[in-house]
Amino acid sequence: MDLIRIIFSVLIPPLGVFLQVGLGAQFWINILLTLLGYIPGLIHAIYIIGRR
Repeated sequence: MDLIRIIFSVLIPPLGVFLQVGLGAQFWINILLTLLGYIPGLIHAIYIIGRR
């Protein structure tokens, strides 16, 4: 299941975070980071998925 989340994170970083934590604070942080730039959102998404 983590592989699917990572694939979604590469395509759309907030989607991978949403699948991991739902509509929590980490999801909104990831949306903000993705709006600021794709790479920060991607790094944050991979970190959130790898951390759990």
